[in-house]
Amino acid sequence: MVRVTRAWLFLLALSAGSTALSVAVAEGALAGILATLGGAAILTLAWAKARMILNAYLRLDEAPALRRGFGLALALYALVLLGLYLAG
Repeated sequence: MVRVTRAWLFLLALSAGSTALSVAVAEGALAGILATLGGAAILTLAWAKARMILNAYLRLDEAPALRRGFGLALALYALVLLGLYLAG
């Protein structure tokens, strides 16, 4: 299977997971600490999707130095968002 097709299927799976988690949180199936963990998991899935897009579609996997730079910036951004989410 072509690499981009595998990446697309992986992105679909990650999107389905984040959708299922967000529906569970919105409908109250997850409450308290589980809702907080669900929100953190949604953010983690978004981070994984962003990395997949950068590596597979923008082909950063062929440029290790750029991939590390973008990965670091993306990780710091995700950590800031996670901190803001947990603080709120």
